[in-house]
Amino acid sequence: MPGDGAQAVADLIAVGGDRLAQAGVDTPRHDAKLLLAEATRASLSDVDKAALLGDDVARLVDGKSIDAAAALADYSAMLARRERREPLQYIVGHAPFRYLDIKVGPGVFIPRQETELLVDEALGWITRGGMYCPRVVDLCAGSGAIGLSIATEVPGAQVWGVEKDVLAAQWTRRNVSEVGATFPDITANYHLEIADATCPTTLAQLDGTVDVVVSNPPYIPLTDVPEQFEVREYDPQTALYGGSADGMMVPERIIVRAAALLRAGGVLIMEHDVTQADRTVAFARASGFADARTEIDLTGRPRYLVATR
Repeated sequence: MPGDGAQAVADLIAVGGDRLAQAGVDTPRHDAKLLLAEATRASLSDVDKAALLGDDVARLVDGKSIDAAAALADYSAMLARRERREPLQYIVGHAPFRYLDIKVGPGVFIPRQETELLVDEALGWITRGGMYCPRVVDLCAGSGAIGLSIATEVPGAQVWGVEKDVLAAQWTRRNVSEVGATFPDITANYHLEIADATCPTTLAQLDGTVDVVVSNPPYIPLTDVPEQFEVREYDPQTALYGGSADGMMVPERIIVRAAALLRAGGVLIMEHDVTQADRTVAFARASGFADARTEIDLTGRPRYLVATR
């Protein structure tokens, strides 16, 4: 890819999109635009506008801390990484989750849009209960996206995030720091525990006092290897597979731990595989929850458990 700034933005998107399409990327043109936006320090809307007006890269980076040649070099390098099917979020270093920009990279699970529904459910439950200072525990915190969203959207909430993988916990810490720059209360209201979320001694001091437990645990059945290359090859396997042929081993242990953590009337909200709805509901009821149901995701599939202690 030539290094002069006279290259039209529309042409760069077209060429990049073609390269990614040939590599088998699902959304090639969209990804090319996002990579160009990242390379030029521009917003996606700025890139769309520049393409529509026939602007070149030099105009797009005008007044920024990067010149056209450097931006083009960055774009070319990022395209090459995406051609190898490295996740887009790892390349740009962040992923949107609700109102936050979550930092991600190798070693941590990339937060998904459907997981935002867990936060919606938790916020609705907290609001209906009129809680001002709820105690919330996020088991299998990963990047911290779920717990940090609740902590920033519910002022006064005390949130504990539990993550046993040391590399993933490094990303949690980074996100606590990044979010804390905008929400200073986070440093006092979010507590990271590096421990096994299924262990009875983890946060044992909170047993019987927690209002909400949220969790997006590993739950994919060992027999159900993901088809998408980016998920199969890049997401940490410890964040994907539920530890048994049916994927239920870890989710069941999360349900048991949540039952001990929650106060009477508290709620567990846990994401699960679309094949596990009936089993998670039955197991929750057998584990001491007074009521349990499954809720659907944006595609109409059963996606997460809501169980009341």
